[in-house]
Amino acid sequence: MIDKMLLSGNEALARGAYEAGVTIGCGYPGTPSTEILENLVNYQGVYTQWSPNEKVALEVAAGACWAGARSVVTMKHVGLNVAADPLMTLSYLGVKGGLAVIVCDDPGMHSSQNEQDTRHYARLGKIPLLEPSDSQEAKDFVRFAMDISERFCTPVIIRSTTRISHSRSLVSLGERAEQGQKPFFVKDPKRFVPVPVYARQMKVRVDKRLEELASFASIHASNKVLRMGAGLGIITSGIAYQYARETFPDASILKLGMSYPFPDKLILDFSETVESLLIVEELDAFLEEHCLALGLKVEGIKHRPKQGELDLDRLEGMKMSFCTSHNIVCESKGSRDIDMKQESAAALPPRPPVLCPGCPHRGIFYELRKFKPVIIGDIGCYSLAVFPPLEAMDTILCMGSGVSSTLGLEKSGTEQKVVGVVGDSTFFHSGMTGLLDIVYNKGTATILVLDNRTTAMTGHQEHPGTGRTLMGEETVCANIEEIARALGVRHVKTIDPYKLSEVRETLKEALDLDEPSVVISRRPCLLLKKTERGRPFSVANGLCEGCGACLKLGCPGLEMEKGKEKGFKVRINQMLCVGCGLCAQICPKDAFVRD
Repeated sequence: MIDKMLLSGNEALARGAYEAGVTIGCGYPGTPSTEILENLVNYQGVYTQWSPNEKVALEVAAGACWAGARSVVTMKHVGLNVAADPLMTLSYLGVKGGLAVIVCDDPGMHSSQNEQDTRHYARLGKIPLLEPSDSQEAKDFVRFAMDISERFCTPVIIRSTTRISHSRSLVSLGERAEQGQKPFFVKDPKRFVPVPVYARQMKVRVDKRLEELASFASIHASNKVLRMGAGLGIITSGIAYQYARETFPDASILKLGMSYPFPDKLILDFSETVESLLIVEELDAFLEEHCLALGLKVEGIKHRPKQGELDLDRLEGMKMSFCTSHNIVCESKGSRDIDMKQESAAALPPRPPVLCPGCPHRGIFYELRKFKPVIIGDIGCYSLAVFPPLEAMDTILCMGSGVSSTLGLEKSGTEQKVVGVVGDSTFFHSGMTGLLDIVYNKGTATILVLDNRTTAMTGHQEHPGTGRTLMGEETVCANIEEIARALGVRHVKTIDPYKLSEVRETLKEALDLDEPSVVISRRPCLLLKKTERGRPFSVANGLCEGCGACLKLGCPGLEMEKGKEKGFKVRINQMLCVGCGLCAQICPKDAFVRD
């Protein structure tokens, strides 16, 4: 057996779940968390599934843990907003088998619509929180989570971040801890049914449990003190520990692996051994505010940026700010180089993300913007339609809002046409209830479902409409047309987004209706392995007059080159063209021909 492997944090979390004896893994894909379940599915003895959304995933795991099975649920930070409803009450009901909610935050918003700190959910739900600082701890902390969960009858949150999830480090592997007892649910209404008379007693138990967990956190092995000098002491957790240890090599460090409930005794004991305290943490002043509440004189957020993820350059700036404010002489590691990098980065031309060549969404937005409706967007590849030249996205809020918010805008009294845009995976995630709301409350908006047969933006995961499970098994393929009609929509049309005249006529018909309508654009994502590509196009000699009509598609395969006279001509990059034919349908001179 291999003793050590180089693993990413997500791979290590999956390995940790396997070694901890987890038998159920549920989640919804979302960067940076997606690869956890994609790796867990490869281990024998673990049932894994993509759920329609994070709320459902947590509820499935809760049902399993009540029978004694060890379970994990995976999601990104905004997914926890969706799962917060069951999580808050699950804290009251507790668990039998261990349950870990693995949440991956995205500081810097590399692939997210906001930047939020999951640690607040732990405090809100009175739930213990673990924060690994590397891949080894990511693996080990899943075992810790199972032990804590079962010992204290509570769900446990494991908080990762983009840097932990996607960075690799060496991990020592262990054996799987098989659970000997077969799952069996024992009926106990006073424990599992939170009607008010029972829930009040549950709350008493939760508060008592939190006190016990706080004492436990002060002695837990994941909380460590690294003794160095008696001058500066740093309290930190997660990836911030790695940066702090490198930037402040002479400082003593209190590294919190179990950072909530706050280990007050450990924090107070550590504070007495140093002259000054600096809190190094990512995003909010979560630890800092609690240390101040304990009466400690600490500093932190005023010396670092309030937005974005930490890195060594930012920690170097934090160090210089702290030293300057305390009249301490300290060496800077290349602050001049840092400034130079910032200047050179600012000088680079912007390079916004674009829809892929031949993306089936492109033709939809090209035609939709001609009708000048208010376009309510959603989370997915189609979010990129906001950028020039398409500029066909007016708002984005959260998963499912591309449907729900259309009704609100319509009911505001505006006379504008309103169109909601949602992907196929997002439709199953949280779009169906919004569509029911439109029908029930007599809305008239048009909802566009962009069905590219996958959850594309997070890496092509299966969903209820693909006919295949995460474990590769064939299953029922949910039909969007039938669901829309079952919800009460009478006008449901399906179109091929590569046929622009069909797109135009169908959109016009739907927008002219005085009732709700659903238009389903169906073409598989070009990046799916089984998707066939057409023969590429080229520009016939002498026919292009440089009118630029085709460039309004924003296709990366269309390039400009200088003509022999003034102006420019268009050429097609043969390496990028997938033969979708949209440019040929737009060109007024029929300059595009198929090779």
